[in-house]
Amino acid sequence: MADDQQAGDSPDRAPQNDARDDRPGDDRPPRNDGKADGKADGDAGSSDSDTSEKDKEKEKEREREQERELAAGRFKEFTRDPLSEEQDDDGPTDLGAAERTRRATRTLFATGRDHNSFQHSTIRSAHIGDIHVRMDARQSGTRMRSGPVPEEELRRLRRIHVEPEGYLRLRKALTARRLLVLGAAPGTGRTSTALSLLDEVTKQVTTPTTAAGADPAPGPRVERVDPVGGVRRLADSLAAESAEDQEGRDGGEGRGARPATGYLLELPLTEPGSLPPDAMDLDGLAAALDARGSFAVVVVTVGSAANPLLAGRYGMLCPPAPTQELLTTRLRERLEEHVAEAPDGSPRLDELLARAEELADRSEIRDAVGLNDLRPAEAELFASLLAGHLLEDISHEELLSGCRSLAAGQAQEWFAGVDRALTAALPAGTDTLTATGTRGSAARPGTAALFHPVAFRIALAVLGGASHSVVASAAHLLTWELSVQSDPDNTPARPLFCDDPDSDLALSRAELSKGRVEVAGAEVDAQLIWYRGSALPAAVLTEVWDRHFPVRAPVVRWLRLLADDPRPQVWMRAAVAAGELCVRDFEHGYAELIRPLAEAATPRRRIFAATTLDQAAGHASHRGAVHKLVGDWSGYGAKSLRWTAAMALGYGNAAATTDDTLDALARIGIRDKGEQLAVASLNVVRLLALPDPAAVVRRMAAWTHHKQEAYQDLGLVTTVRLAATRVSEVLDDEPDAPLGGRGDWPLLLALAATRPELVRPMADLLWTALNTARSRDVAMDALEALLRTAVRKDGAEWTRQGLAALLPALAAEEPDRRRLDWLLRRMMNDPENPLPDAQARSLWWLAVPSRDRRGREERHG
Repeated sequence: MADDQQAGDSPDRAPQNDARDDRPGDDRPPRNDGKADGKADGDAGSSDSDTSEKDKEKEKEREREQERELAAGRFKEFTRDPLSEEQDDDGPTDLGAAERTRRATRTLFATGRDHNSFQHSTIRSAHIGDIHVRMDARQSGTRMRSGPVPEEELRRLRRIHVEPEGYLRLRKALTARRLLVLGAAPGTGRTSTALSLLDEVTKQVTTPTTAAGADPAPGPRVERVDPVGGVRRLADSLAAESAEDQEGRDGGEGRGARPATGYLLELPLTEPGSLPPDAMDLDGLAAALDARGSFAVVVVTVGSAANPLLAGRYGMLCPPAPTQELLTTRLRERLEEHVAEAPDGSPRLDELLARAEELADRSEIRDAVGLNDLRPAEAELFASLLAGHLLEDISHEELLSGCRSLAAGQAQEWFAGVDRALTAALPAGTDTLTATGTRGSAARPGTAALFHPVAFRIALAVLGGASHSVVASAAHLLTWELSVQSDPDNTPARPLFCDDPDSDLALSRAELSKGRVEVAGAEVDAQLIWYRGSALPAAVLTEVWDRHFPVRAPVVRWLRLLADDPRPQVWMRAAVAAGELCVRDFEHGYAELIRPLAEAATPRRRIFAATTLDQAAGHASHRGAVHKLVGDWSGYGAKSLRWTAAMALGYGNAAATTDDTLDALARIGIRDKGEQLAVASLNVVRLLALPDPAAVVRRMAAWTHHKQEAYQDLGLVTTVRLAATRVSEVLDDEPDAPLGGRGDWPLLLALAATRPELVRPMADLLWTALNTARSRDVAMDALEALLRTAVRKDGAEWTRQGLAALLPALAAEEPDRRRLDWLLRRMMNDPENPLPDAQARSLWWLAVPSRDRRGREERHG
């Protein structure tokens, strides 16, 4: 292709030569100019002493060649993957997949506000007109007692109740069977639905009269039943009442018609030691109800304990009411009273409703709420806040604070007093030590079953967006840690068949979606799981870390276990969540997570610590502390701490400016004869994917021009690594990003195609690596890899645009073109992967300026 080209064919490169006069070339092969060596050859043989001197020169040349080979070997070692320095059974860390996971996970916590504003609402209560609204979501914790439901409550329920999907089917089942076991998650309106059903079926149903003309017997129409004693106690009570009625009839006592009674019974099956009623108990209750002409709804929480009940003849699921209808109904109730009392000329109800719905739909309000759907109590609070703001009883700041309290209130409700049920379930005397100083084996019954739901919520907050199997597995690990922390003297039972995916979703306000995950570099289909609300992950972590200090120890142990997981979708998500936890209490997080993992022996744990620091640096309140910490580590830290600092600097947030970041990486890279040059150069390349790559390229050029060989090596190694790094390894392949759609491109070619101003300096860097002896071989291999990406295997165009920009600047002089010609011929003759002749010629003409093509084509065809 270029065997008979003349030097005069190449364009004038004087400006570029000036730029390349001072390139590092201490170990470059000596130039054969025909003078010194020719003189030595001419004098050879004149005497025996000249022959001896020639042998010495050859020996020195051999020594220099060995030194060059050693330098090239050391350089090749510098360009290896720094994440696989300790080869273990799991292999090297996949930083590309980890980076993509990190960027996806950060969106779960990117709420647009610093951590200080994500607190529990400072508004505990407010008066909106005559309505007193509580904004403290803590439940009273008192057990429901027996007693009638007031008619006033039933009337209000008829007015505001929103029927869930399938409500008519529920009513028909209750009418036909007298008994309904209703399953749903707490807070979804299941109790309101049960009361509404009982109100409707008992409204006009009465038992037969026992004496003509007698007055109706007084009595409540709907009653709540104390769950103590459960189904069997209610059945026995109804049977006793039936016996009394029969005795009254046998004694001739006249009794009036008695209205049918509806009984509401909520069974706490999630508490340790609670056993669900069996089929015979339910049949007995149904018979007793039929004999009395009454109805009953047994409300249970979905889960493994309730599954047999819900699968039986009386069981049915209760779906939640639609959010928009709930909100509209609650808003109408709040605004009707105001409109009725407002003077003439005030806004009408429809106008106020429209304004309230418009306010609720604003992005600022939606982000503050952070819930995809609202439960009845939340809809009521949200409606009260909107109405209060419209009526000027609540300021805008109070409105936002109250909206944020919704997710915080849900998290508080999930975790408040979870382990109190364990104490309540302890048999008498088992909470004291035995004579031998040990606890009884039954000290903590059902510990794992009790902690599994809360462990699942924490796991989902940490690993949201991962596959469902990953979250479920992590939840079981955390369940074990919580159980051991709760009762360290006993090995907790580990349930094997208690998982119920539908229950996990319902109890955690989660949803499944189809997606893809990376497995060993390939994408496969998976079921991904998320919270139904962007505010819930942060709310759960805040609740656990701030309000439940004893839980920190098992959570820290669990996070360390996740740090050792080889899957990037696990350990990287855990690292991001750990950063959010450290922001809540940096002193504790540094002592328990950051410093121990930064000093670990394995690269994955150190990257975990670096990612945790970067996540903390994303909060303005902690950015200065992270800058100081990473700066100290890069300058004075031990080997492991410097390595961790380099990985943290590669994110671009661990120093105040880009120059400060590059200074710190240079300190790490040149220290101890380049012992950590590999990790330093890797993170310089990661900075090239950030918004200011020009500053990084300028610094790389300064390093290659430096007088010290250590800095030269840093510039050369970074250049070679830039050529070998794909965009997807350092950046998400987002279609709208500057490098979008080029995830499988080499980063150097992607930058050449999208940033024309960087082409010349990047070409100079690669030219220097190709013309320096110690880096020549690996640079040539990198250039070959770049050339092979011009087209795909199917012939489709790939990186040709980037090569068209880079090659003319790289091979602007005749010697450079001859080297390219030699490389292309070597690729064509490769026995394992020969480059087709047409592709080789196409690549060659990319490097030749357009004004020279015609004449060259005429000479060479």
